[in-house]
Amino acid sequence: MAVDEGTTSARALVFDEDLNVISIAQTELTQYFPRPGYVEQNPEEIFEKQVSMIKKAVEKAKI
Repeated sequence: MAVDEGTTSARALVFDEDLNVISIAQTELTQYFPRPGYVEQNPEEIFEKQVSMIKKAVEKAKI
């Protein structure tokens, strides 16, 4: 499994023993722009969405 936490999305991938991707789950993250040149994100949202994508990727992989 690999997890990718980017600026705009949270993603989890599950691989088989030959490193072929067997499932992917991804969701967008909310960005807040309080003033020009600033961007903020909610760390609790990031954590919750990443955990959710891990669970979803495992479920899709049927493991």
